Amino acid sequence: MANHITQISREDLEDLREAFNKIDIDNSGYVSDFELHELFREASFHLPGYQVRDIIDTFIAGDTNKDEKISFEEFVAIYQELKSKKYSETFRKSITRRDGIRSFGGLSRISSEGTQHSYADEEKVAFVKWINKALAKDADCQHLLPMNPDDDSLFTSVRDGILLCKMINISQSDTIDERVINTKKLTTFTMRDNLVLALNSASSIGCTVVNIDAPDLMAGKPHLVLGMFWQIIKVGLLADIKISKNEDLIGLQLHGEDLDHLMSLSPEELLLRWVNFHLRNAGTETIDNFSDDIKDSRAYFHLLNQLAIHQKHSFRRVQIDMSGLSERNLERRAELMLQQAAKLECRQFVSPQDVTSGNSKLNLAFVANMFNMHPGLQHTGHINGIDVIHIEESKEEKTFRNWINSLGVSPHVNFLYRDLCDGLVILQLYERVNVAVNWKIVNHPPYPILGKNMKKLENCNYAVRLGREVAHFSLVGIGGENINEGSQLHTLALVWQLMRRYTVMVLSDLGDGERVGDQIILNWVNTTLSEKRKDTQISSFKDQLISTSLPVFDLIDIIAPGSVRWELVRKGDKKRMSDEDKENNAKYAISLTRKIGARVYTLPDDLVEVNPKMVMTLFACLMGHGMKKVHHRNRHEQT
Repeated sequence: MANHITQISREDLEDLREAFNKIDIDNSGYVSDFELHELFREASFHLPGYQVRDIIDTFIAGDTNKDEKISFEEFVAIYQELKSKKYSETFRKSITRRDGIRSFGGLSRISSEGTQHSYADEEKVAFVKWINKALAKDADCQHLLPMNPDDDSLFTSVRDGILLCKMINISQSDTIDERVINTKKLTTFTMRDNLVLALNSASSIGCTVVNIDAPDLMAGKPHLVLGMFWQIIKVGLLADIKISKNEDLIGLQLHGEDLDHLMSLSPEELLLRWVNFHLRNAGTETIDNFSDDIKDSRAYFHLLNQLAIHQKHSFRRVQIDMSGLSERNLERRAELMLQQAAKLECRQFVSPQDVTSGNSKLNLAFVANMFNMHPGLQHTGHINGIDVIHIEESKEEKTFRNWINSLGVSPHVNFLYRDLCDGLVILQLYERVNVAVNWKIVNHPPYPILGKNMKKLENCNYAVRLGREVAHFSLVGIGGENINEGSQLHTLALVWQLMRRYTVMVLSDLGDGERVGDQIILNWVNTTLSEKRKDTQISSFKDQLISTSLPVFDLIDIIAPGSVRWELVRKGDKKRMSDEDKENNAKYAISLTRKIGARVYTLPDDLVEVNPKMVMTLFACLMGHGMKKVHHRNRHEQT
């Protein structure tokens, strides 16, 4: 057997040592056998649980001193033997190509059944071109850019996590404090940290990442990489296509339509209405979708012409050549249309073939980019003679909405109150927090025309009943009718308790998730800080010391030693520290928390302003992350 042992490079050996040291938190030089599964994950070598148990049984049988501890040398020997036996062959991929569609199969590490996924080449090409343009001047991405749209460089580009982090900040600025991104002397360990940071940050802006982890991205799995980039790009493209961000969209209100209904439209629906607004002004036919109805490029020609007429802040007038409409070959006509789009600098995402084939995803991106560059709407400032007070989504509402969407609910939530008024999303959230839902008694769309609202109200009544009787939420004065009517106060109260339960589920080892009170979390914070002789204990989640973020940095330093670069932390007490210093610390602290593996939705402003609710969720996530290894050991000792 020794003749067939795979040799490990010096670089791989350093990575293994780094992974081992992370699990060996007491620096004893050993890890326990029950920590082996986690150690393999840290080393980016994934095995099903049953195989790890087999390895442990084999190891214990041959363990001469019977101490059930594994040294670094023993771990390396196990790792070498596993590599030699080619356990990773279960993840073999066979790649084929068929009409622009690539498919690849293999066995996932979650299931013993074969899985097959596919992706479209045109999406890969579109995303590569967009990323090349967006990050062309970013010094940290020069080792990756420009990518070749004709090969698989997009899938390998995500391995170190830098590109993903940068694209998240392009879509939602300042989501990640870039001081936290590892850009120098990259190892498997530091690249994994970047990917964890990217995934947790993507979740915070509403991307669904529940079935994706860092090793999946490091392996460059095409369908997951494309899905991740599409979500991130889409968040950025659609960010301003809502009335709370762009009041000019009020001009799209139809006769007799109330403002609440207009606000409840999704960005996709608003985009369609925006296109049709310009098509009506052009005196031509409207469209119903971004697939079949745009294949002949007719709508696009007229839309571009209207945008050119209404363009603002341009040093020169762009003239759209409409003669392309007479071209009979649809693919050549689409190319002529895109040449006109280039005059307005918005020829992105689609090729002529994407137009003529009606690729709805890429055409949505094409139109959204067009809107962002040339909306062609006039500021109204009033509706039917009534002045419009600035309609803005609060930070709390945005946080809740992003949290809900990150869990993969359906439909996507665009307007918190209107989109929750039929109870279906709330019931999905109950399932995410381990509250069983009897879907047999739930009403689903399409609802009957007569009694439509009654069906929605029944769902809301059931949601409130579950909250009271099963989840033990405090819902005094809250009834199903309040949720059904979109009451802001009552909806926020219910959603907050759902989010709180979701957050403390990581502490379920201390008891039932809903019973972990604030005092338990506060006690853990202060006990953990005092044991390591940190002087940043807090009296409550309203303590103004939290505005400095110093208690958060100290906890991170205890949980993940060496993570905090103290030279970047602004020091000083809560009264003397400037607002700018507090903000700098908060941005750094939130990104560090996500980088060490805690999925938090807290914003930097929540720390600076000491928002007790969101502060509590941050400390709860740190508590869950910090105690995971301790509870793992305790459970093992009990068994």
